[in-house]
Amino acid sequence: MSYEAGSKECRHLIEAKESLVSAMESLSNINSTDVLQMQIKEIYNKLEQMHDNRKRIESATNYL
Repeated sequence: MSYEAGSKECRHLIEAKESLVSAMESLSNINSTDVLQMQIKEIYNKLEQMHDNRKRIESATNYL
């Protein structure tokens, strides 16, 4: 897992995103999984948004 300072929630989001990347890499070697890969990418993007929001919240909290 890549290191990033932050809350447990951020670390869990990073772990979830890394798991999805691994799943997409595995599926890329299987025929007819394009739709699944697209769905996983959409979920990844949602997790990325959640992670960005969490980082903003934590930055604002740490700033104050």
